[in-house]
Amino acid sequence: MAAASPSSDMFDAIVMAEERFHGEGYQEGYAEGSHVGVVEGRRYGSLHGAKMGSEIGCYLGFALTWQCLLQKCTDEKNSKKRRALDSLIGMIQKFPYEDPTYDKLQEDLEKIRGKFRQDSGGSKCCAVVKGPIRRSVHREAE
Repeated sequence: MAAASPSSDMFDAIVMAEERFHGEGYQEGYAEGSHVGVVEGRRYGSLHGAKMGSEIGCYLGFALTWQCLLQKCTDEKNSKKRRALDSLIGMIQKFPYEDPTYDKLQEDLEKIRGKFRQDSGGSKCCAVVKGPIRRSVHREAE
């Protein structure tokens, strides 16, 4: 067998250039896409985490305010409302703010939302103020 000639090596380099450039382009694109994905994911997580925190803060503020207002009321009707508010506050305090990997995060948030809307006795937390609670700030993005 004869040794490969310099023109043969040049021909191979030209033929293999497409494959080499394809591989290099893929690696560069993968690295850039990974970086952009991390940045976008961080921004998305921060935005939605802030919305979730704002929503839960709204519920907690509502519950604490009404808990203070109902503190002096001792009748049975207000006692049920206070228990419902205590339960809501307890759920919010147990919510895992610090752990974004918590697998039941959405389920627990839905339970808090449901508890905000109604307590176990059938009366609504919203009925404490005798009217619907508008959450237009939280519903805009949904």
